[in-house]
Amino acid sequence: MSFKDTVADDIHSIFLNTEEFADLRTIDYDGVMYIDIPVVMRGIKTQDRSPRESDHAQGLYQATSVLHCALSDLGGHQPEKGQRIKVNNTEGGGGFFQEFYVASSVCEIGMLQLGLEEIDE
Repeated sequence: MSFKDTVADDIHSIFLNTEEFADLRTIDYDGVMYIDIPVVMRGIKTQDRSPRESDHAQGLYQATSVLHCALSDLGGHQPEKGQRIKVNNTEGGGGFFQEFYVASSVCEIGMLQLGLEEIDE
């Protein structure tokens, strides 16, 4: 077994293991629903956003998070920076979908790391 084969096996059996780290979530990207795929979402951090000079909307915050999933679970499609992506909060494809902008998108050896941002009140 090659190194690449070993890493491909480890993505789901270790990193995206739903009994250890990952949760099953539905992702809506580019008009396609990927139901119940294992993802690891690291902390949603809320911070004051940087308002522009002509921006008078106060009380809004920028929330950021990092999502990890397998490229194969998104049908081989790597989300592009600047696109919108929705992630739900429960198994089964239902629940509340939180909408994010893709701030960064990196794929290494079949594992996606997406930097996500949203504006929150």
